[in-house]
Formats: sequence, structure tokens, C-alpha cells
Amino acid sequence: MANDLHLEMKMDSPNLLHLDSGRNFQTEKQMKKPSLSRSSSSSSVGSSMMVLFLCLCIVPISVSSSSAKQQLRFSQKGKFKILQVADMHYADGETTPCEDVLPSQVASCSDLNTTAFVRRMIHVENPDLIVFTGDNIFGSDATDPIKSMDAAFAPAVSSNIPWAAILGNHDQESTLSRAGVMKYIVGIKNTLSIFNPPEAPDIDGFGNYNLEVSGVEGSSFQNKSVLNLYLLDSGDYSTVPSIPGYGWIKTSQQRWFERTSAKLRRAYMDSPETQKGPATGIVFFHIPLPEVASFDSSNFTGVKQEDVCSPSINSGFFATMVKAGDVKAVFTGHDHINDFCGELTGIQLCYAGGLGYHAYGKAGWERRARVVVATLEKTKKGGWGGVKSIKTWKRLDDQDLTKVNHQVLWRKSSPNIRRKGRLVASL
Repeated sequence: MANDLHLEMKMDSPNLLHLDSGRNFQTEKQMKKPSLSRSSSSSSVGSSMMVLFLCLCIVPISVSSSSAKQQLRFSQKGKFKILQVADMHYADGETTPCEDVLPSQVASCSDLNTTAFVRRMIHVENPDLIVFTGDNIFGSDATDPIKSMDAAFAPAVSSNIPWAAILGNHDQESTLSRAGVMKYIVGIKNTLSIFNPPEAPDIDGFGNYNLEVSGVEGSSFQNKSVLNLYLLDSGDYSTVPSIPGYGWIKTSQQRWFERTSAKLRRAYMDSPETQKGPATGIVFFHIPLPEVASFDSSNFTGVKQEDVCSPSINSGFFATMVKAGDVKAVFTGHDHINDFCGELTGIQLCYAGGLGYHAYGKAGWERRARVVVATLEKTKKGGWGGVKSIKTWKRLDDQDLTKVNHQVLWRKSSPNIRRKGRLVASL
């Protein structure tokens, strides 16, 4: 690769994994939950139960690998909204208990609360795309992974909104391999998920692909991808005996990203509507990068309530994104009670916060989901052009689906113009 890979061992890191009798890796947080306070906060589970009737009937999912893929496009209002769903940890439905909820919530809480929350989010936000960023099912507790996936993705399927999914580190822990899980996902109704890019048959992992979001129909950008989404498989656990810990984004995946980014840059800068730089890019994967650990409360928005559990080596993907020049934000999951965004070298690194009730959490700290909105700029002729800004917020699973941490992640720099001898920024 053009940039050197940083294979920095972090042997003293609290995020390293430990061997479990030679059978599998387990994280510190899997082996022992952090001590969590039993606060008297409002019941997030209770609010989900208020709408539980919405999800009592799980819609059967028809599988068809030949189903037509929907084209993604900005609305006539110049906006494109993404709902990120992280760490559902779905298992066997009504019989699967919740983790880390208040004592008063335990008896009535199950996977159905997860389903109810996803349905509420879709109803309130009406996104243009739903992205599931891994650990969609908790494989070790899923008796039948196909039934679990059907139930987990049912709210998206029944909404008829396009959706995409990538894998986490737990999806394959039932009776299907990672390849088997991804192969099933790509055949589900309304999904835009791709098993792997056909132009990169030897790529590592499963579920590496990109999605293009075209400009407003009828505008001069209608045939250009003005927003590029990259989705990657960050792996599960290291397969290198001398390297403990989680998996990482491999060299083959980074090369595919570089080639894809360069191709999209050329297309965006070509006629019609020739541009001076690349279209805006957003990246989704499950396991956060080591760089995320550099943030503290002085330079992020949101909360950090657990250690950043990233790979024990740095494979250089952050540097690869910086060099590409188009990526403005990265969205991950994995660490359920972290939900912050922090900016590093022009790229926002964001957690979603855990959504699933069978996933570990913090009693009294509401499950949550992240919303991302890209907004287009107006051209000199008054039409819609390229992306002007990226905003985000989260909603909590309480009675009001409270919106928190509304922030602008990125805004296109205004060109400087001279007016009466002074240099000013155009509005």
C-alpha cells in the first residue's frame, strides 16, 4: 500500500483479548461486566413495551437473490437521512432475556423490546436508508440464526425502506459461518447488502461494498453520486496466533477502498458538472479503530463509559482514509455504552451507542440509535449541487424518543471572495 502499515503491538492494553481454554477469544467485557449503577432513571424498556404491539407479529421474510436493488437518491428537499442501528444482539425473540436493565424491567423485557425500538425509530425518523453495523444477532444464543436474522431485520423489511448490513464479531457464533451469514443477508428483501465486490474476488472478509447516493432527480447532479458510502467487514477475532485480540481491516480491503475511492473521485470530477474535488464519503464498520482511544472528554461529543475495544494492532486504515481525501465521517458500534463523536485530522469518528436489549449495557442508561443527515448545497443557478454538510443526533428509547447531541459533523468550506478590498467568506 502507499502508506506504511502500522503494526504497533499494544500488549499492555486493557482491550486485549484472552484465550478461553484454547476455544475462542473473549474480551474483558464478555468475561466480566463492568460494575454498573442501578439508577432510578426513567424506564427505557417500559417505553418500548408501550409500543410492543407493533412487533408482536414478525413479518416472514422472502429471500430472493435476484430482487432488484433500489437506487439511492437525495430527496427533492436536498437531504438524505441514514438511521444507524448498532449491536442488536438478537437471539430467540420473546424467550431471550434482556441484559443490564433495572430490576423492575427484567420480567417483561426480551428481544421484542429491541424490535419495538427499531420500529419506533423508523416511524419517527423515516430514513432514506437503514444501516445495521454488526452484531445484528448474538450467535451464541441464537438457536436458529436464520430465524434470528429474519426477526432482527423484520422492521426494516416491512418498512420497504432500503437497508444495508455488515457483520460484527458475534454474528457467526451460531451454526452459520461468517460467509454463510452474509450470504443469507444479501438475499433478504429490500437489502442493498453485497456479499463482496465482484472486482475484488480475493478480498478479506465478507460484506465489503460501496453504495452510491445520486443527486436530486431533475437536477444537473442527478446522474452523479454526490455521497459515497463505504461498508467494510472489520472482522471478528485475530487469526494470527502471535497477535491477540479483535480482527482488523486488512490490506486487501484497504486496497479495494483506495481503488474504489479513486474511481468515484474521477467520476465526480468528470463532466457533466465537473467538480474540483471528490464527492463526500462516509464509512461504516463494526469494530472501532485504535485512533478512537485518543479522545477524551475535552474533544468529543457524547459519553465514554468503557474502554475503546479496538484491534491490538493498527493496520493503517485511518491513514488510508486520510490520504483518500473524501471521507468525512466513520460510524461504528461494538462498545455499547460509548456513543461519542470525535474529530481527528478532518474525519469524525463516531459510535452509535448500543441499541439491543440482549446486549450488555448500563441499567438506567437508555438504549439508543444514531441518525445521520447529509444536506446538499445550492448551485449558482439555484439547483441542488453536492453535499454541503453532515449532521447527526441520537434518539433514546424513552417515552419521547428524546433527541440528544445534535451536532454538525462536517460542513463544506465556504470559498473566499473579495469584496471592496476585503477578503470575506461567502455565505
